[in-house]
Amino acid sequence: MINREILKTDQAQKLFNELYGNSTVVSRYDALIAQVQRYGTDIRLFSAPGRTELGGNHTDHNGGKVLAASVHIDNGAAVVRTTEPTVRFFSTGYPDVTVDICDRAPRPSEKGTTEALIRGIAAGFSERGRAIGGWVACADSRVPGGSGLSSSAAVEVLIGRIFDNLYDTGSMSAVELAQIGQKAENDYFAKPSGLMDQIACAVGGIVAIDFKNPLYPLVESIAFDMPPELTLCVLDTHTNHADLTDYYASIPLEMHNVARFFAQESLREAEHDFCITAELRKSVGDRAVLRALHFFNENKRVDSMKEAIKQHSIDKFLDLVNESGDSSWELLQNCAVQNDGRDQGICLALGLTKKFLQKTGACRVHGGGFAGTIQCYIPTERFCAYKDSMEQLFGTGSVTKLILRKTGVCEIVF
Repeated sequence: MINREILKTDQAQKLFNELYGNSTVVSRYDALIAQVQRYGTDIRLFSAPGRTELGGNHTDHNGGKVLAASVHIDNGAAVVRTTEPTVRFFSTGYPDVTVDICDRAPRPSEKGTTEALIRGIAAGFSERGRAIGGWVACADSRVPGGSGLSSSAAVEVLIGRIFDNLYDTGSMSAVELAQIGQKAENDYFAKPSGLMDQIACAVGGIVAIDFKNPLYPLVESIAFDMPPELTLCVLDTHTNHADLTDYYASIPLEMHNVARFFAQESLREAEHDFCITAELRKSVGDRAVLRALHFFNENKRVDSMKEAIKQHSIDKFLDLVNESGDSSWELLQNCAVQNDGRDQGICLALGLTKKFLQKTGACRVHGGGFAGTIQCYIPTERFCAYKDSMEQLFGTGSVTKLILRKTGVCEIVF
């Protein structure tokens, strides 16, 4: 049982410092405990981090390689177990959610909602023969939607870890938690996604993931601390996300079309057969060919980025980040939508950041692209100047500093 006095102990302060880089979150969890205690006294605390993609833009869905890391911005929750087969999820700034987990069939009316994720994750546990039951959670999401930090994946692995720790052994692997979350997002939430986001949020730290076998991805944790002279951040361009599903879906679709031209199911399987011919261009179109080129180059780049981190060669790593960003812009073509050209926040942010950096840092599109965020590595001594200049154009709060977090989704145990 967690009570509010525990949060004031030295042990709690140390734990929060490890998770968040500071202990100022005490008041946050104190408030969550105060909200949930009306539903029960055996209170337990959970946290699921957001994630940042370091390399491997749009490669996971075709058997590729990615490099990602969990960050200090997270979903925190105070939870109590209940006797009813119902999940009640109250999250600051979002509608209250109540789900009967005895009914685990997808509901078209719930697409795009937290209800869909809870129902889908409950179904995933049940399909695996895992125990599930009811609970109430008072949550506070600091992972903003549309930020490119994987707010949906953080919620998915949070829900999964709560089910596992409250009703099963608490030992479900991070990869299995991620797979359950991805299936819920694909089949219940109705959003096409790969598995990178969920794995990064579940495992924690920097992870290199190889999806050659998507059912059994290889996950390698890499020890690394961001050097103090460099600040990692994301810039939210606040570009309109409406009606972009087809743009996102076109990337794996076109990559799969190239793979099928070579009688394979994924580009990873077609790697040794790939050769640009007139027949290929006619069959799949030039954009699909360019996207395939990005995939093969990005896969190799992820390996190089991983080695640069292991060798603490930060200059080499930053060069590769810039190469990745250029490839996404030029070959993958996920930095702008095909419209009248008046709304190209990602491209503008990248162009302005490159001008500001003058080859002293790095930037790239972050996540799915087309709208949303870019990722930047800014010299720390110039970070405040960068933040001020970008927020004059993109709005107050558009630049968010990121701290790499070594722990994935977890129950906070004192």
